[in-house]
Amino acid sequence: MMPRRLLLVLLLAGSGQGAHAARPMITDDARLVDPGACQLESWVQFLRDETIGWALPACNPGGNFELTVGGALARPQGASTEGAYLIQGKTLFKTLEPGGWGAGLAAGYTTQPGQGTRDGSPYAYLPLSLSLADDRAVIHVNPGIIRRREIGDTRLTWGVGGEFAVSERAWLIAESFGQDKGSGFYQGGMRFWIVPGHVQLDATYGSSFAESRDDRWFSLGLRLISPRIF
Repeated sequence: MMPRRLLLVLLLAGSGQGAHAARPMITDDARLVDPGACQLESWVQFLRDETIGWALPACNPGGNFELTVGGALARPQGASTEGAYLIQGKTLFKTLEPGGWGAGLAAGYTTQPGQGTRDGSPYAYLPLSLSLADDRAVIHVNPGIIRRREIGDTRLTWGVGGEFAVSERAWLIAESFGQDKGSGFYQGGMRFWIVPGHVQLDATYGSSFAESRDDRWFSLGLRLISPRIF
C-alpha cells in the first residue's frame, strides 16, 4: 500500500478550482480559477501523531491553464518540522456548465514531508464533472495514475465525490478516494462562503475504510479568491 503520508499529501493537497468546488474536496472538478485571477487554499490537517499545514496558491493567467505551486509543513509528535511541496498544471477539454458535464487534465509532482526532491512522485488524473439540479448537486470522478519514484512503483488512483448546496452560501461534501491496492479513504464536511466568491471557511473529517486510528484526520481551511489581476 502507498505510505499513508504520501497518499494524503497527494490527495489532500487539492488543486486550484472554480468558484463552487475546491477546498475542502480532495476529488477535483472540471473547473479552473477564473481567467486572470488567483486564489490561495490553506488549511491545517490534524492527524493522531502529527499536524500538517498547507498553502497552495494557484493562478490562471491565460484563460485555460491553471498553475498551482505550494507546499506543506508537517510537525510529527516528538520530531522536528518537515516540509513538502507540490507543483501542478491543469487545463480543460470541456467547460462544466449548469446541467452539463466537463472534463480536463491535471498533472503534477509532489513530495511527502521529510522526503528529498529526487524521490518525489509525478502524477496525472482526469477531472470529470457532472452538474445536476441546476448546479445544486455536482458529481466528480478522478481516474488517475502516480509513479512512486523512490521504490519504482506505479499505481492507479481514483476519487469519487459530490457537493450539495444547502443554501446560497453553504455546501456539504462527501467523497471517497484511494488507489488500486490497499484500503480506500472517505471524507465528509462542509464549506461556507463568508464573502461569496472570495472568502470561504471549511471543515472536514476523514478516515480510511480500515478505520485505523492513525488514518483519521480533521481539517480546518481558509480559501481566498482574488478579482481579476492579470
